[in-house]
Amino acid sequence: MEAPCADPAASGWPAASRIDWSVPWLQPYAARGRLLAKRAADIGVVSALADEQPAERRFVPQQALAPDTAYEQFIDEAAAIPTRENAHDFFNALVWLHLPQAKRRMNRLQATEIRRLGVGSRRGRVRDALTLLDENGAILQAPPPLWDALRQRDWRRLFVGERSLWSQARLQIVGHALLEQLLVAPRKSLTAHVLLAPEPHGPSLAMGDDRALAAALDPDWLASKPFTPLPVLGVPGWCAQNQNFCFYDDSDVFRPRRSPESRTTHVPAAPHPA
Repeated sequence: MEAPCADPAASGWPAASRIDWSVPWLQPYAARGRLLAKRAADIGVVSALADEQPAERRFVPQQALAPDTAYEQFIDEAAAIPTRENAHDFFNALVWLHLPQAKRRMNRLQATEIRRLGVGSRRGRVRDALTLLDENGAILQAPPPLWDALRQRDWRRLFVGERSLWSQARLQIVGHALLEQLLVAPRKSLTAHVLLAPEPHGPSLAMGDDRALAAALDPDWLASKPFTPLPVLGVPGWCAQNQNFCFYDDSDVFRPRRSPESRTTHVPAAPHPA
């Protein structure tokens, strides 16, 4: 496992050369990511991103962020994204490059909430939802039977009974912390929070539709926490071990949907990265 943050004075980020771009969760990012990773291994993440300006934002070294300024507020006001020499910020940059309008919208909403409420010990419902999407979110396009099983957390039906339908589904991870964890510490418990799109879209947005995703991010809707959990290594083709259906017998990960009577105490659906 790599160090959380490489020496900012180093001329390159060698760990970038070890990223396996053939894994399914990196396919939406592979074409551009492979090239940027090669450059990052040689000259560092920030230098590799020097010519990239998603949504009129530029990538700058982490040191540009003043100690008394909130990260999201700085990005909104300075049009600059503080970036460290590590996997977490490399994947954040990749998502910015692929979904610039959605990321700008998320950032603007975060900054607006910070100006309105300040930075306290609690983010509030809107910022909590934005953080969940930004760090751990995913977009799913799938046939209705898969959506029904997912929302019911009927894991056997989702991954075994309706397994053949996954050939018609597409899952894109947009949370950069989850992409990082899949690189440095892949494990069965890694869980995406799949966005449940508002009407009139139905449960899913068109894959890769940056403009539609940005337009859907309404503060009142986000405050309702419109997500459902999905242990991503349960997806057919995402983990060789799940070809043996005993993989899904792990009740610590594939937990049933709680009844209304059991919801007085919060229990997360499955562990997820910080």
